Amino acid sequence: MNWRKSLPLLLALLLSFGSLPATANPSGEHKPAGKKAIAFVIDDFGNNMQGTEEILSMPVPLTIAVMPFLPSTKKDAELAYQKGHDVILHMPMEPMKGKRSWLGPGAITADLSDEEIRSRVEKAIDDVPHAIGMNNHMGSKITADERIMRIIMKVVKERGLIYLDSKTTDKSVAGKVAAEMGVPFAENLYFLDDIYTVPHITKQMEKICQRIGNHPICIAIGHVGPPGKKTASVLRQYIPRIQKEAEFVTISKLIQQTAH
Repeated sequence: MNWRKSLPLLLALLLSFGSLPATANPSGEHKPAGKKAIAFVIDDFGNNMQGTEEILSMPVPLTIAVMPFLPSTKKDAELAYQKGHDVILHMPMEPMKGKRSWLGPGAITADLSDEEIRSRVEKAIDDVPHAIGMNNHMGSKITADERIMRIIMKVVKERGLIYLDSKTTDKSVAGKVAAEMGVPFAENLYFLDDIYTVPHITKQMEKICQRIGNHPICIAIGHVGPPGKKTASVLRQYIPRIQKEAEFVTISKLIQQTAH
C-alpha cells in the first residue's frame, strides 16, 4: 500500500483517540505488544541556529524542519538527509500576532493573491533539498484560513508530500482541508520548548512519557535557536527511557505505519 495515497485523516484520528493497535507494523513483521511510536520534529533549521549540530547528531531518527531561503538551508537539509532524518519544509506563515520580521523570506501572508501563494509555496519546496513534507512556521492566521490552506494543500498534493500541522491555533483547518483533498496529514501534540528553560522542557518530556504509556503514537515539536542546546540535552537524556516503551520514528514512517 502506498502511504502517500492513504487516508489523510487516519493519523489525526488515531492521535486524538489512541486507537492504533500496538502491533501495527508497515513491514508486516511482528511488532512486540506495547511498543509505541514517537516522532520528534525539530523546527527552525536553515539559519545556523544554536543546537543544530547537537540535534543532527542524535542517535535516533528525527524529522528536521528547514526554513527556506536562509544561509544554511541547503547545508542543514543535506546533512539531515545524510544522517537518515526526514527533511520537511518549515514554511513561514503569518500569525495572528507577532512581527512580520520574525517570519523570514518568502512567507505566506493573508494579503497575497492565489497565484502568489502558489508561487511562494512551490519556490520554498524547491529550495529545501530532500523535503518529503511541510509544516508551518508560526501561521496561526494562515492555518485558520480555508482559502489559503486549499492553495497550499493543492501544491502539497501535487508534489506528493505530507503535511504536518504544527497546531499554533486551535482554529486550524489544515486537517479538514487535507482530508478533503487526500493529503497525508498529521498534527503536533506538544511543544517541547515554548518556554526556553530546562525545567519546562523536562516537564514537557514528562508529559510525553505519560502519553506514551497510554497511547500508541505521539508527535512533539522542539526547536533549534535560543532553546536549541537545552532541548538537545534534555532529549538526549530521555532517549533510553523512551526507547523502553517506544520506537523513535520519522513523520513519514509514522504515517506509513498508521496506514497499515
